[in-house]
Amino acid sequence: MSPATSDPASASLLLPLEAEEFLSWLGAERGRAANTLSAYRRDLHLYARWLDACHLGLAAATASDIEKFVAHMRDTGKAPSSVARTLVAVRSLHRFLAEEGHALNDPALTVAVPRVPQGLPKALREDEVEALIAVVTGNDAIARRDRAILEVLYGTGLRISELVGLSLANLDLAGGTLRAVGKGDKERMVPLIGLAHDAMTAWLSPMGRDEVVPKRWARRGDAEAVFLNSRGGRLSRQGAWGIVRRYGDLVGLGDRLTPHVLRHSCATHMLDHGADIRVVQELLGHASITTTQVYTMVTTERLRDAYRSAHPRAAGRPVH
Repeated sequence: MSPATSDPASASLLLPLEAEEFLSWLGAERGRAANTLSAYRRDLHLYARWLDACHLGLAAATASDIEKFVAHMRDTGKAPSSVARTLVAVRSLHRFLAEEGHALNDPALTVAVPRVPQGLPKALREDEVEALIAVVTGNDAIARRDRAILEVLYGTGLRISELVGLSLANLDLAGGTLRAVGKGDKERMVPLIGLAHDAMTAWLSPMGRDEVVPKRWARRGDAEAVFLNSRGGRLSRQGAWGIVRRYGDLVGLGDRLTPHVLRHSCATHMLDHGADIRVVQELLGHASITTTQVYTMVTTERLRDAYRSAHPRAAGRPVH
């Protein structure tokens, strides 16, 4: 195994050939997305460096070694979710090595993935969402774009990657729908109605998107992008993230606001107003209803808060 280094740029050079074969298999045979493969590579790079520091090879690693690696991650301050995610990658790698004959057995088989405490999503209040969108002033192309981004994120519950990945062919303004491409390239139809539809229509008008269309497209595919940056290229995930945070700072939301918080807020407010949980599951593109059920916990907690602040006996004080 190559010696460890602190240079992240060389991470791809540090994995053993067996690990590289595993990643290739994940992409070619299991159809894993590029972002998923990148995450696996980062996690396996961390594992490979630790093994190297312990003078161990992949084939020599035991269950005890993997448990020590888990303890090492915890000791260095890794979040429980990061520890669990990395261990999933390590377990998958060792299972692959055993099945492909690169190792005599699977040492990770008996190493359980630690349970991650489930935190409740932090939704905005409805008046905070109103203030956020209202702070986008003006009617120029950039203002129209930014207003559409905020309205669509909140109005449809799209993930930020789904938003910036939208192409013009994904939109049906007349029918009031859009086609989102989610995790694992799974597609779903999402309603695009009300204020989100109005904002998108304004952005796609001659006074909106057409104003930032370049004389010559720099990259293939940019011409089909719904959201463009000021230079006329497809808006990146980081660019859209920065737009959301900039307006959040203007209304005092600060670190409380991320694009995902708008997704949380969409789901929470729909359930607050009586939407069926199956409808919210379909809207958000959750594969399992248990993922969506987290939002019912949010609305229950909000109900408790309202009760505690309003009911005279909630705090246990007597009523005379």
